[in-house]
Amino acid sequence: MNSFALLADPVRRRIIEVVSEEPRAAGEIGHVVTGEFGISQPAVSNHLRVLRDARVVQVEPQGSRRIYALTPGALDDVAAWVERYSRLWPQRLDALDTELARGRRAAASQEEAS
Repeated sequence: MNSFALLADPVRRRIIEVVSEEPRAAGEIGHVVTGEFGISQPAVSNHLRVLRDARVVQVEPQGSRRIYALTPGALDDVAAWVERYSRLWPQRLDALDTELARGRRAAASQEEAS
């Protein structure tokens, strides 16, 4: 599964956010995610397995606990894609601002004419 497909799911995005802050035990991740999304612990485990199989997260057994961490560089393809298109955003936002200003001026002119 590619990185974009993995990130399409809000639960997996949240899991990635949680483990990117610091490595966490599966139970801690489950506690956060089940509370926010109202899903079961087995569902969280399935999402963790998908992320592990895609090598987005890595797991380290510590006794009976499984500690999950974001795999360094796992989302580099997403970062590269965003970087490529983020250069276009300022000029597009400037064009949007120009159009919005034009629309505000037209609306103000219509109000004055009324």
